[in-house]
Amino acid sequence: MSKPEQDHVVPVSAPMAGTVIDLTDVPDPVFSSKAVGDGLGLEPADDGAIVSPVDATVTMVAGTGHAIGFKSESGLEVLLHLGVDTVELEGAPFDLSIKVGDAVKAGQPLGTMDLETVRAAGKATTAIVVLTNTITHLANLNITTGRTDAGAVIATASLKVEGDAAVSADAASTEVDAGATDGARTDGLAGFDATAADIITGIGGPDNVRSVLHCITRVRFYLKDESLADDEAVADLDGVIDVVKSGGQYQVVIGPDVVDVYDAVVAQLPNSGAGDQVADVEVVERPTTLWGWVKFGFSSLIGVITGSMIPVVGMLAASGILKGLLALLVQFKVVTEASNTFHFIDAMSSSMFFFLPIIVGFTAAKRLGADPIVVAIVGGVLCYPSVVDMSKNTDDVITVGRTVFNADFFGIPVSLPAGNAYAYSIFPIIVGAWLASKIEPWLKKVLPAVIRPIFGPLIEIFVVSALILLVFGPIVMLVSGGIATVINAVLGFNYTLAGLLIGGFYQCLVIFGLHWAVIPIISQQIADPGYSPLNAIVSATMIAQGGGALAIWLKVRSAKIKRMAGPATISAFCGVTEPAMYGLNLKYGRVFITASIGGAVGGLLTGLLKVNMWGFTGAFVGFPSFVNPKGIDGSFTGFWIASLAALAVSFACTYFFGFKESDFETGRTVEKVRLGNREPVAK
Repeated sequence: MSKPEQDHVVPVSAPMAGTVIDLTDVPDPVFSSKAVGDGLGLEPADDGAIVSPVDATVTMVAGTGHAIGFKSESGLEVLLHLGVDTVELEGAPFDLSIKVGDAVKAGQPLGTMDLETVRAAGKATTAIVVLTNTITHLANLNITTGRTDAGAVIATASLKVEGDAAVSADAASTEVDAGATDGARTDGLAGFDATAADIITGIGGPDNVRSVLHCITRVRFYLKDESLADDEAVADLDGVIDVVKSGGQYQVVIGPDVVDVYDAVVAQLPNSGAGDQVADVEVVERPTTLWGWVKFGFSSLIGVITGSMIPVVGMLAASGILKGLLALLVQFKVVTEASNTFHFIDAMSSSMFFFLPIIVGFTAAKRLGADPIVVAIVGGVLCYPSVVDMSKNTDDVITVGRTVFNADFFGIPVSLPAGNAYAYSIFPIIVGAWLASKIEPWLKKVLPAVIRPIFGPLIEIFVVSALILLVFGPIVMLVSGGIATVINAVLGFNYTLAGLLIGGFYQCLVIFGLHWAVIPIISQQIADPGYSPLNAIVSATMIAQGGGALAIWLKVRSAKIKRMAGPATISAFCGVTEPAMYGLNLKYGRVFITASIGGAVGGLLTGLLKVNMWGFTGAFVGFPSFVNPKGIDGSFTGFWIASLAALAVSFACTYFFGFKESDFETGRTVEKVRLGNREPVAK
């Protein structure tokens, strides 16, 4: 090897303020072994500010924010890995301000890492700088260990001269591909395809793979039976650096070629859901029995619902908390319902719910592979002011059973729910997103490309909107009417039994937007005789769902889950349970059941103690609604007894029986379906 020339030197700066350590001392065996490349580690000080370690172009930014790739003008490739195993935190600690293609200078701010969040999750905060093309480009790396400031030069990378690099590149290529191209294989595979095939064989075959994803250096498998994997055989494969088992994952360390190997793995796995593999997609066997199909269909439906709602649960929680604060302001006469201030705050807190079909339509479409803009427009149809006004029509209506047809579409009777109920129901628009995902591929086949950007959305909006208004929306309302009949019958029979049953199952109605069947009953009760025992039962169910979220917040170690659980708890205690249900309880299965048990207990006590409610606002924030205008009576004390019992039972059942830490790694997910390259919607 010839001596490197002085102009073949790349200075490396500290990516954070802290203490520089040798790469062999970093708490990750893959990096410390220098299998990925030579480099260094840095133990951050209290400052989580991140800066660029080199003058380079950004070549990669991990979706979870935990890793950034750079390439200098000299060809040196640098990986900045923030923390150890922080990919499992799903982006929670990281706030980056760069994107692929950005040109950066050494010391330029890139974003921040929340060190406390990383530590709270039990992860090391060590920042690791690795030169991933060490074999082909690096001649020598001189490191200055010890305390440093962010942006200060802490190392110099001496590069190989052109001749040395070429030779090394050839050698590296030969080394990597030797096992795949030596002619000994009988399957005809080579390169990354051969490596992928050998990995799959070594981990127990394709039938042993539940799901697969990748990070910056590793292909991460969830296996059905880890005992079937031959760790030593996989680790010895050409192209594989090492095998690591952590967090229920079987991690095959690849290094810089991880994306290529991952793509080859996905291509060789049946039903792998090839596409954006940024989340786990469990490969589920198709049912063979009727009951199996029922369970499969229900699980898939719940997965779609939760998957569509998760992106908006934070906004729902914020709206719920604001609604609670507004209720308190009114109860304590800080503002009046007639004031402009009230209406402004009411708009802030209610707009999320009023326009929910638009927002959920967008997220559901992204989940199911439909055009999000088109489905959002369909959602806008459901809450459009003139459509809402039509629901108030009392002239020329047709009544069939409990169904009132109060409008028509080309002469076809249409049943519009009163009170803008479509705006609060997510099920019709999720059905709309599913319909759109089926219509779009057909339109792409039959419409010429020149007219598709205009006529594709036109046809899709018309057909999907019409089907919801004429078919699926009325079906939801019909089911709601049947539920209302059953609830009235149970209420008329026995309030204690009603409390038990409604308390246990009411939040199931919320999942499908069918809880609006209960609202007319509550309104009628508050109108005459002036109070509602039914609403008192519903209030207990809200607190119970909050109790489940509270148990998660206190028990789970994941910082990301904690940040979701805290606001969801407050929102439920303010009377809005959707963030707790869709973001946590329903997603992780047993939590919803344990929280519903708490609701059943709270409802039972509400009925047994004959608790009445004189207002609409429930949960803890609505405690003034349980004060009898004629003077405090047993309803007020009964409210606190039933509410605290619902909270205690829900909390205890969830904390001890509702979930395991592993549940948060394998919660219900929805596979994203790709429908090909979508033509842009005309604007």
